[in-house]
Amino acid sequence: MARVREPIQTYLSVGERSTLDRLAREMGLSRAEVLRRGLMALAAGAGDPMDAFVAGFDASGGPRDLAEGHDRYLAEDVEREWHGRRRSS
Repeated sequence: MARVREPIQTYLSVGERSTLDRLAREMGLSRAEVLRRGLMALAAGAGDPMDAFVAGFDASGGPRDLAEGHDRYLAEDVEREWHGRRRSS
C-alpha cells in the first residue's frame, strides 16, 4: 500500500534553517525526513528527554558518530527544547 504524503509549508528563522540543514547533513537524510522524525520524537517523548532523543533515530538513519557524540546530540536536543519552552511562556 502506497503511503500518501501531504505537502505543507512552514517558515523557519535563519537559525532554524541552519540547524535543519546541519542535522540533515550529519544524519545523511533529507530535510523533510529530519522534520518527520522530529515530529515523531516530540509525539513519542512527552516525558524523558532521552526517550525523545532516541526515538528520532533508527539503526539505519542515525548519525555515524552517535556513539562518540551522544552527549553533544542530547545536549543540543535538550537545549532546543528548553529554549522553545522559554519562548512560549
